[in-house]
Amino acid sequence: MSVIRTAGGRSVAFRPRALIAGAACVLVALVLAVLAIGSGEYPMSPADVLRTLVGQGVPADAFIVGELRLPRAVTALVSGAALALGGAIFQAVVRNPLGSPDVLGFTHGAATGALTAIVIVGGGSTALAGGALLGGILTGFLVYGLAWRRGVHGYRLVLVGIGVAAILTGVNGYLLTRAQITEAGRAVLWLTGSLNGRGWDDVLPLLGAMAVLVPVVMLGCARGLRMMEMGDDAAYALGVRVEHVRLVLLGSAVLLVSLAAAAAGPVAFVALTAPQLARRLTKSPGPNLLPSLCMGAALMVAADLAAQRAFGGHELPVGVVTGVLGGGYLVWLLATERRAGRI
Repeated sequence: MSVIRTAGGRSVAFRPRALIAGAACVLVALVLAVLAIGSGEYPMSPADVLRTLVGQGVPADAFIVGELRLPRAVTALVSGAALALGGAIFQAVVRNPLGSPDVLGFTHGAATGALTAIVIVGGGSTALAGGALLGGILTGFLVYGLAWRRGVHGYRLVLVGIGVAAILTGVNGYLLTRAQITEAGRAVLWLTGSLNGRGWDDVLPLLGAMAVLVPVVMLGCARGLRMMEMGDDAAYALGVRVEHVRLVLLGSAVLLVSLAAAAAGPVAFVALTAPQLARRLTKSPGPNLLPSLCMGAALMVAADLAAQRAFGGHELPVGVVTGVLGGGYLVWLLATERRAGRI
């Protein structure tokens, strides 16, 4: 760990390995995004993609990149970053590597809201995104309220979240049975998690939220979160307003996850795996928020590129790839935790 002092006399601690790991993830994510933009029925070389991105491409390339492929790549990068940051916050708050939005029910709540918009309201993409956001937020209130008992503690939040997720899974299944065949097909594709056809309207709300919430989390709550990992009593003794910080963090994480689901669907396991991989890469204790954010962006765009190119002419939804890889990682994580005697 290195410490620098600012002009105001405050000290700022940073870990060079974590910064290098985060920078490497960003570089990998950007390289993969360029490759993804160049993929498709109209192939483009990386040089052509870069030339077009700086405004020097031919009109055909500019249209394909700017209107069709760049929004999808940006959606992959930003939604992966949002899911990973939300997952890192949840895992740090509950002090449990299984504390992911996929496990705690928040993505299930976003799915319930989206299904309600599709099946009952019959709305378009805007209504679907709004339903996913509202469903995630309401689920956050429900889980937090049910887990509250003179404060919110990790295992109680996990157990309540698992129960709420089970209930919402049943609700989602019922909503699918109520849908017409075309609505059911659209809903199933969204539930899988897909970046196909994403435009700027899908990603701009998430970009705006990231611009606000990332500074709130990184600058306003990161220190308190590191103190809380030592336990609530130790954090109180160090002057941290534990419940206030926890509420802000959980609210920010719920918004990030819900908006990411609204943009790309409830893509599975990115929020679970990215923080764990970031911690292993940095070999650093603590929440590793920034490396997790960068790792999530790299994982999502890598999964989308694999979904487009790894299966010949058959393009898969990105959620299929993350689900297969993330499910295998979850099995490995459970086996590791069991051998260590933690579960």
